[in-house]
Amino acid sequence: MDEVLLRSLTPTVISVLVRRGADFAAAEDAVQDALVEAVRVWPDDPPRDPKGWLVTVAWRRFIDATRSETARRLREERVDDEPEPGPASGSDDTLQLYFLCAHPSLTPSSAVALTLRAVGGLTTRQVAEAYLVPEATMAQRISRAKRTLADVRLDQPGDVATVLRVLYLVFNEGYSGDVDLAAEAIRLTRLLSGLIDHPEVLGLLALMLLHHARRPARTRADGGLVTLAEQDRTLWDTAMIAEGIGILQRALARDRLGEYQAQAAVAALHADAPSAEETDWVQVVEWYDELLRITDSPVVRLNRAVAVGEADGPRAGLAALDEVDETVPRYLAVEAYLRERDGDPARAAELYVEAARRATSQAERDHLTRRAARLNGAGPRLT
Repeated sequence: MDEVLLRSLTPTVISVLVRRGADFAAAEDAVQDALVEAVRVWPDDPPRDPKGWLVTVAWRRFIDATRSETARRLREERVDDEPEPGPASGSDDTLQLYFLCAHPSLTPSSAVALTLRAVGGLTTRQVAEAYLVPEATMAQRISRAKRTLADVRLDQPGDVATVLRVLYLVFNEGYSGDVDLAAEAIRLTRLLSGLIDHPEVLGLLALMLLHHARRPARTRADGGLVTLAEQDRTLWDTAMIAEGIGILQRALARDRLGEYQAQAAVAALHADAPSAEETDWVQVVEWYDELLRITDSPVVRLNRAVAVGEADGPRAGLAALDEVDETVPRYLAVEAYLRERDGDPARAAELYVEAARRATSQAERDHLTRRAARLNGAGPRLT
């Protein structure tokens, strides 16, 4: 049984049913039933047209389920005419499903879960493991999301920015269970890039590839974090970096700069540098300036302060940090780093300790604690 084929066909088949008149929840349930039937039947009797087979079986399951609900007779009249079996249409409605799963009526976590289930073709168990929550909890979350979308019809163009935000959330969820969410987000964004001509789709794909290329160097064997400056760059995936830079160049050539393209440009400058010291920090600051014009994000201001510190010295970085709200996550860690570079190990150590207390992950907490401990034993001057 080709699980990859089934997963790739799932969003298209759901979209076909939605276009024919099924609501999202009913369409998704019918397609899941068809997938179960495919697992049972296909090993001994593989279809010539897998997509057409799934569409036919799923539609019949939907009709059966609709007919069994006598309270919904009016709806049954609308969908009772079953299309003749035959080859499935060559059109791809998957883009419609992206927009439906990223509907603004859903919470971000629900939109991510639904995207993984419907567009990614993952099981509820796989989504639950990726989120590190019980399967029953995830099933309830997905069911609530489907109920929310029960009466939604996509008769207006979807919001590409919302879809991209959901995909970026998927990418940033981490790695757990038997599904690598970063790789899954890249796969889904590749699929989206083939469905819609938009430079920000390319920008997000480039950004994901450039970040993912550095993944092998980000952690030690014991799970500890490795900063960008300390990473072994021979572990970076150079082929993935080259692909990401090529995609970014195609996006930038469209001259419609957006948030993800600017972020990818920063990532490309890091990926292209032989070492942290040889990074073109002046250009990094310039790209952060572009990002600020687009988003005015406090996180971007924080990252820009770090880049200014590298380009113009720690005093300039601290001056840039004064423009950032102190409640922004990782503010204290950045201040500690800049104080350390400015030759004030005692104050830097204090800030690292406080930043560790506020850290949201054990790996980050351990990393900051180690930096504080190193400075506390370093004496009055840094070496």
